[in-house]
Amino acid sequence: MKQLLILSGKGGTGKTTVASAMIRMSEAPACADCDVDAPNLHLVLGYGEDAERKDYFGLPKARIDKDLCTMCGICSDKCRFGAIDMGDRAEVNPYACEGCGLCKAMCPSDAIEMLPSVAGDLMLYSDTERGIFSTARLRIGNGTTGLLVTEVKKQMKKAAGNAPFAIIDGSPGIGCPVIASITGVHTVLVVAEPSLSGISDMERVLDTADRLGPRTAVCVNRSDTNPAMTERIRSLCSGRGVPYLGEIPYDPKAVDAVNRGLTLADVECPAGEAVRTIFGKIVKLMEGGEGV
Repeated sequence: MKQLLILSGKGGTGKTTVASAMIRMSEAPACADCDVDAPNLHLVLGYGEDAERKDYFGLPKARIDKDLCTMCGICSDKCRFGAIDMGDRAEVNPYACEGCGLCKAMCPSDAIEMLPSVAGDLMLYSDTERGIFSTARLRIGNGTTGLLVTEVKKQMKKAAGNAPFAIIDGSPGIGCPVIASITGVHTVLVVAEPSLSGISDMERVLDTADRLGPRTAVCVNRSDTNPAMTERIRSLCSGRGVPYLGEIPYDPKAVDAVNRGLTLADVECPAGEAVRTIFGKIVKLMEGGEGV
């Protein structure tokens, strides 16, 4: 299965808008939302609450046995996350506990145990008409986002069987969920914003992807809002040998479509046509061509 991952260096570039349009345009047999901190691709694609759900267990959480605890306070002193409150009795704040287990190792009374903790919810939509859609939602105060993203991708691949390709909406930035999203994919499309910060963030994403091996390409959203910066992005891509696949103009019709819960493939507008052209180029790139 060839996987196309759509990323951005920062939030608000239009990454999910582009991803949802390409999913709809291509009738992708499998897709996933790997932005597990703030998943919203299901809203744009029109998926409801009828998903198959599974608990995702992250790091364990500490629990103090009040009958064994002597209130010595060592666990509270040693906890670097401030997760243990010494009031009338020692209590662990599960939202602050990172599951490191130091408190258990230091407790002289063996009063602390580490218990399995549900850190997120895995969701799988098996719509025979629209294909497979895999996503997840991280619960408040939990980490291990990279592991949860890996589970989202595993779930998609297993359910999709012999599907030839999939489109994945990643998360912004260069953290653990992005690295887990990039691992194993064929091509990464970076949606850039024509601004100083947008260029800096784009380069950070490209640097990260370079270390993990997939092909990369770039497009610019709202390109006409800053033509000089758009041209600078084009030049940077040329210097790095990264295919520059095109520009998406600022389009009030696109804004209206997004506000109505539609993709750019569902309406006729200049931005939608630009995304369609870029998608054609990314398909050629994934088939072994230059894409431009």
